[in-house]
Amino acid sequence: MRHRKAGLKLNRTSSHRDAMFRNMVTSLFKHQRIRTTDVKAKELRRWADNLITLAKRGDLHARRQVLSIVREKEVAHKLFAEAAKHYGDRPGGYTRVTKLGRRPGDAAPISLIELVLSEDDKKKKTKKKKKAKGPIAEKIADKKKGIKEDGAGEKAVETKKADEEEKETIEEAKDGTAIEQIEPDDKTALLESDTISEDLDEKASEETLESAESEETEKIETEIKKPSEKTKGTESET
Repeated sequence: MRHRKAGLKLNRTSSHRDAMFRNMVTSLFKHQRIRTTDVKAKELRRWADNLITLAKRGDLHARRQVLSIVREKEVAHKLFAEAAKHYGDRPGGYTRVTKLGRRPGDAAPISLIELVLSEDDKKKKTKKKKKAKGPIAEKIADKKKGIKEDGAGEKAVETKKADEEEKETIEEAKDGTAIEQIEPDDKTALLESDTISEDLDEKASEETLESAESEETEKIETEIKKPSEKTKGTESET
Protein backbone atom coordinates (compact mmCIF):
# COMPACT_ATOMS: atom_id res chain seq x y z
CA MET A 1 0.00 0.00 0.00
CA ARG A 2 1.19 3.53 -0.85
CA HIS A 3 0.00 5.44 2.17
CA ARG A 4 1.26 9.08 2.33
CA LYS A 5 3.17 8.70 -0.92
CA ALA A 6 1.63 11.25 -3.26
CA GLY A 7 2.89 11.88 -6.74
CA LEU A 8 3.64 9.92 -9.85
CA LYS A 9 6.73 7.79 -10.47
CA LEU A 10 6.95 8.54 -14.21
CA ASN A 11 9.15 5.44 -14.77
CA ARG A 12 12.09 7.16 -13.02
CA THR A 13 14.03 6.73 -9.82
CA SER A 14 13.32 9.07 -6.91
CA SER A 15 16.60 10.96 -7.33
CA HIS A 16 16.07 11.43 -11.07
CA ARG A 17 12.47 12.52 -10.51
CA ASP A 18 13.38 15.04 -7.80
CA ALA A 19 16.18 16.55 -9.88
CA MET A 20 13.90 16.84 -12.93
CA PHE A 21 11.13 18.65 -11.03
CA ARG A 22 13.60 20.95 -9.28
CA ASN A 23 14.88 22.07 -12.66
CA MET A 24 11.38 22.43 -14.07
CA VAL A 25 10.01 24.49 -11.17
CA THR A 26 13.07 26.76 -11.30
CA SER A 27 12.55 27.42 -15.01
CA LEU A 28 8.81 27.98 -14.40
CA PHE A 29 9.46 30.74 -11.86
CA LYS A 30 12.20 32.20 -14.06
CA HIS A 31 10.31 32.32 -17.37
CA GLN A 32 6.70 32.47 -16.05
CA ARG A 33 5.67 29.57 -18.37
CA ILE A 34 7.06 26.34 -19.77
CA ARG A 35 5.85 23.64 -22.17
CA THR A 36 5.95 19.97 -21.20
CA THR A 37 3.84 16.81 -21.29
CA ASP A 38 0.43 16.70 -19.63
CA VAL A 39 1.50 14.30 -16.87
CA LYS A 40 4.59 16.31 -15.96
CA ALA A 41 2.63 19.58 -16.01
CA LYS A 42 0.02 18.23 -13.60
CA GLU A 43 2.70 16.94 -11.25
CA LEU A 44 4.72 20.17 -11.53
CA ARG A 45 1.66 22.16 -10.44
CA ARG A 46 1.89 20.54 -6.98
CA TRP A 47 5.52 21.61 -6.59
CA ALA A 48 4.87 25.20 -7.73
CA ASP A 49 1.84 25.71 -5.47
CA ASN A 50 3.75 24.43 -2.46
CA LEU A 51 6.67 26.80 -3.08
CA ILE A 52 4.37 29.81 -3.58
CA THR A 53 2.64 29.14 -0.24
CA LEU A 54 6.08 29.05 1.43
CA ALA A 55 7.03 32.32 -0.28
CA LYS A 56 3.79 33.94 0.91
CA ARG A 57 4.69 32.97 4.49
CA GLY A 58 7.99 34.79 4.01
CA ASP A 59 9.94 33.79 7.16
CA LEU A 60 13.53 32.53 7.29
CA HIS A 61 12.61 28.86 7.60
CA ALA A 62 10.37 29.10 4.51
CA ARG A 63 13.19 30.78 2.59
CA ARG A 64 15.56 27.97 3.47
CA GLN A 65 13.02 25.36 2.41
CA VAL A 66 12.57 27.07 -0.96
CA LEU A 67 16.32 27.41 -1.49
CA SER A 68 16.69 23.66 -0.90
CA ILE A 69 14.47 23.06 -3.96
CA VAL A 70 15.02 26.02 -6.33
CA ARG A 71 18.35 25.87 -8.17
CA GLU A 72 19.03 29.61 -8.53
CA LYS A 73 19.16 32.05 -5.62
CA GLU A 74 18.03 35.01 -7.73
CA VAL A 75 14.85 33.18 -8.73
CA ALA A 76 14.10 32.34 -5.10
CA HIS A 77 14.64 35.94 -3.94
CA LYS A 78 12.42 37.21 -6.76
CA LEU A 79 9.72 34.71 -5.75
CA PHE A 80 9.75 35.91 -2.12
CA ALA A 81 9.72 39.57 -3.22
CA GLU A 82 6.71 39.20 -5.54
CA ALA A 83 4.67 36.37 -3.99
CA ALA A 84 2.76 38.52 -1.48
CA LYS A 85 2.08 41.17 -4.12
CA HIS A 86 0.81 38.80 -6.82
CA TYR A 87 -0.79 36.03 -4.75
CA GLY A 88 -1.61 37.65 -1.41
CA ASP A 89 -5.40 37.51 -1.80
CA ARG A 90 -5.48 34.23 -3.75
CA PRO A 91 -6.01 31.11 -1.55
CA GLY A 92 -4.72 28.69 -4.20
CA GLY A 93 -4.62 27.88 -7.88
CA TYR A 94 -1.43 29.76 -8.67
CA THR A 95 -0.80 27.94 -11.94
CA ARG A 96 -2.78 27.19 -15.10
CA VAL A 97 -2.41 24.19 -17.42
CA THR A 98 -3.62 24.46 -21.02
CA LYS A 99 -3.45 21.58 -23.48
CA LEU A 100 -1.66 22.24 -26.79
CA GLY A 101 -2.09 18.97 -28.66
CA ARG A 102 0.25 16.19 -29.69
CA ARG A 103 4.02 16.31 -30.05
CA PRO A 104 5.18 15.62 -33.64
CA GLY A 105 7.88 13.10 -32.74
CA ASP A 106 6.12 10.59 -30.48
CA ALA A 107 2.54 11.98 -30.39
CA ALA A 108 2.79 12.67 -26.66
CA PRO A 109 0.15 15.11 -25.32
CA ILE A 110 1.74 18.52 -24.68
CA SER A 111 0.55 21.22 -22.26
CA LEU A 112 1.56 24.75 -21.33
CA ILE A 113 1.88 25.45 -17.62
CA GLU A 114 2.05 29.12 -16.61
CA LEU A 115 1.74 31.26 -13.50
CA VAL A 116 -1.60 32.98 -13.00
CA LEU A 117 -1.36 36.76 -12.63
CA SER A 118 -3.80 38.98 -10.78
CA GLU A 119 -6.05 41.48 -12.57
CA ASP A 120 -3.91 44.41 -11.40
CA ASP A 121 -0.80 42.84 -12.92
CA LYS A 122 -2.63 42.26 -16.23
CA LYS A 123 -3.75 45.90 -16.36
CA LYS A 124 -0.21 47.10 -15.65
CA LYS A 125 1.18 44.90 -18.44
CA THR A 126 -1.33 46.20 -20.98
CA LYS A 127 -0.62 49.83 -20.01
CA LYS A 128 3.13 49.30 -20.31
CA LYS A 129 2.75 47.73 -23.75
CA LYS A 130 0.58 50.60 -25.01
CA LYS A 131 2.93 53.27 -23.65
CA ALA A 132 6.02 51.53 -25.00
CA LYS A 133 4.66 51.02 -28.49
CA GLY A 134 3.43 54.56 -29.18
CA PRO A 135 6.42 56.84 -28.39
CA ILE A 136 9.05 54.40 -29.65
CA ALA A 137 7.31 53.97 -32.99
CA GLU A 138 6.88 57.72 -33.33
CA LYS A 139 10.54 58.38 -32.50
CA ILE A 140 11.71 55.80 -35.01
CA ALA A 141 9.49 57.28 -37.71
CA ASP A 142 10.69 60.82 -36.94
CA LYS A 143 14.33 59.72 -37.09
CA LYS A 144 13.81 58.04 -40.45
CA LYS A 145 12.08 61.13 -41.84
CA GLY A 146 14.86 63.39 -40.57
CA ILE A 147 17.53 61.20 -42.12
CA LYS A 148 15.73 61.18 -45.48
CA GLU A 149 15.19 64.94 -45.43
CA ASP A 150 18.79 65.63 -44.44
CA GLY A 151 20.09 63.37 -47.22
CA ALA A 152 17.83 64.97 -49.84
CA GLY A 153 18.74 68.50 -48.67
CA GLU A 154 22.47 67.79 -48.75
CA LYS A 155 22.22 66.34 -52.27
CA ALA A 156 20.23 69.35 -53.50
CA VAL A 157 22.75 71.77 -51.98
CA GLU A 158 25.67 69.90 -53.56
CA THR A 159 24.04 69.89 -57.00
CA LYS A 160 23.25 73.62 -56.76
CA LYS A 161 26.84 74.42 -55.78
CA ALA A 162 28.21 72.37 -58.68
CA ASP A 163 25.89 74.10 -61.17
CA GLU A 164 26.83 77.56 -59.90
CA GLU A 165 30.55 76.77 -60.11
CA GLU A 166 30.17 75.55 -63.70
CA LYS A 167 28.27 78.70 -64.67
CA GLU A 168 30.92 80.95 -63.09
CA THR A 169 33.77 79.19 -64.87
CA ILE A 170 32.00 79.45 -68.24
CA GLU A 171 31.30 83.18 -67.79
CA GLU A 172 34.88 83.91 -66.72
CA ALA A 173 36.21 81.92 -69.66
CA LYS A 174 34.07 83.95 -72.06
CA ASP A 175 35.44 87.19 -70.64
CA GLY A 176 38.98 85.81 -70.95
CA THR A 177 39.87 86.66 -67.36
CA ALA A 178 40.15 83.23 -65.77
CA ILE A 179 41.44 81.02 -68.61
CA GLU A 180 44.81 80.60 -66.93
CA GLN A 181 43.23 79.46 -63.66
CA ILE A 182 41.31 76.65 -65.40
CA GLU A 183 42.84 73.21 -65.59
CA PRO A 184 44.22 72.00 -68.97
CA ASP A 185 41.25 69.70 -69.66
CA ASP A 186 38.84 72.55 -69.01
CA LYS A 187 40.92 74.87 -71.27
CA THR A 188 40.68 72.49 -74.19
CA ALA A 189 36.93 72.18 -73.67
CA LEU A 190 36.57 75.95 -73.65
CA LEU A 191 38.70 76.38 -76.78
CA GLU A 192 36.67 73.75 -78.58
CA SER A 193 33.47 75.54 -77.56
CA ASP A 194 34.87 78.85 -78.95
CA THR A 195 35.81 77.23 -82.30
CA ILE A 196 32.39 75.61 -82.52
CA SER A 197 30.69 78.98 -81.92
CA GLU A 198 32.87 80.61 -84.65
CA ASP A 199 31.99 77.86 -87.12
CA LEU A 200 28.33 78.33 -86.36
CA ASP A 201 28.59 82.08 -86.96
CA GLU A 202 30.32 81.50 -90.33
CA LYS A 203 27.64 79.01 -91.38
CA ALA A 204 24.91 81.46 -90.42
CA SER A 205 26.52 84.26 -92.46
CA GLU A 206 26.91 81.98 -95.48
CA GLU A 207 23.28 80.93 -95.21
CA THR A 208 22.16 84.59 -95.12
CA LEU A 209 24.26 85.37 -98.22
CA GLU A 210 22.83 82.39 -100.07
CA SER A 211 19.29 83.42 -99.19
CA ALA A 212 19.93 86.98 -100.42
CA GLU A 213 21.39 85.72 -103.70
CA SER A 214 18.42 83.43 -104.22
CA GLU A 215 16.01 86.33 -103.66
CA GLU A 216 17.87 88.51 -106.22
CA THR A 217 17.78 85.76 -108.86
CA GLU A 218 14.06 85.29 -108.34
CA LYS A 219 13.49 89.04 -108.84
CA ILE A 220 15.51 89.05 -112.12
CA GLU A 221 13.60 86.05 -113.45
CA THR A 222 10.24 87.73 -112.71
CA GLU A 223 11.38 90.93 -114.51
CA ILE A 224 12.45 88.93 -117.61
CA LYS A 225 9.09 87.09 -117.70
CA LYS A 226 7.00 90.29 -117.54
CA PRO A 227 8.19 91.90 -120.88
CA SER A 228 7.75 88.62 -122.73
CA GLU A 229 4.13 88.49 -121.57
CA LYS A 230 3.64 92.12 -122.81
CA THR A 231 5.00 91.28 -126.27
CA LYS A 232 2.63 88.31 -126.49
CA GLY A 233 -0.30 90.61 -125.71
CA THR A 234 0.59 93.11 -128.46
CA GLU A 235 0.95 90.39 -131.07
CA SER A 236 -2.48 89.06 -130.23
CA GLU A 237 -4.03 92.54 -130.68
CA THR A 238 -2.56 92.93 -134.13
